[in-house]
Amino acid sequence: MSSWPITFEQVVAARERISPWLSATPLRSYALLDQHVGHGISLLAKHENFQPTGSFKVRNGLALVTALDEAARSRGVVAASTGNHGLGISFAAQQLGARATICVPAGNNPEKNDAMRALGAEVLEQGRDYDEAVDNMLRVAEERGATIAHSTNDPMVLAGAGTMTLEILEQAPKVDAIVIAVGGGSQAVGAITVARKLAPNVEVHGVQAAGAPAQFDSFHARARRTTERAVTFAEGVATRQTYDLTHEALRDGLAGFVTVSEAETAEAVRTILRSTHTLVEGAGAMGLAAMAKLAPQLEGRTVAIIFCGANMDTAVLRRILDGQL
Repeated sequence: MSSWPITFEQVVAARERISPWLSATPLRSYALLDQHVGHGISLLAKHENFQPTGSFKVRNGLALVTALDEAARSRGVVAASTGNHGLGISFAAQQLGARATICVPAGNNPEKNDAMRALGAEVLEQGRDYDEAVDNMLRVAEERGATIAHSTNDPMVLAGAGTMTLEILEQAPKVDAIVIAVGGGSQAVGAITVARKLAPNVEVHGVQAAGAPAQFDSFHARARRTTERAVTFAEGVATRQTYDLTHEALRDGLAGFVTVSEAETAEAVRTILRSTHTLVEGAGAMGLAAMAKLAPQLEGRTVAIIFCGANMDTAVLRRILDGQL
């Protein structure tokens, strides 16, 4: 691509800005997960599910809001989200005295909605999915003169996501590959940016829900694709399109890209709960779910997967534990 969407220096600057609020999350190995994956792979789990909002996206929110001047903060920020990005923006706005408005789809995870409201955000429920919530965000921003806090198409958001991989490479300098769930792609593009600078031999692999494959289809077609629907309980990856700031970086930077079914993701949630006694949401389980397909080509290597969020709807979790998904 002609220009990369962010620089390594922007990632370093983002970490400096967000450090007053966030400490490094654990990167842990679990013998049971190594046995589950097999192929002599040493698996490392990055516990972004331990973040104060239960998701890595608090990095993105803080990176964006801390980059705004006082005038912009006073006008407020508006975001579209299925929850985790909205939680990150809400947390950052609360900490920095900004007004946050979060546009979510109708029927969005009620627990995430409640958590955003508890952080002081206004939550507007409208539209059938994330992409329609984006349309609502654009309308609200124009009406109110607020700053758009896009979950993907913002360099500060991508830089914030990249801080996670800075930590991984400091915690495990000999990691060979990182497997990352892809919705908009901030997490993966941040990882590719950091790896290109600090560890060029590290492979970054993407994984997406089979029921929401726009990014996967686009990667393999080498051209942008959309889907009519995004059908997955993993709302963190339920997108129907690619994004201007991440599409080419994903196309050119990912070492590979796979999809996983709802059943495979649900089984990974159960396996993680049994093996680590920690909760992950659907997107947070996708790295492990993908290993069934990636393990043969990653045999004998050290692989990091990302427990990127823990904000599982209680009703969905009950269905997963009852074997209904």
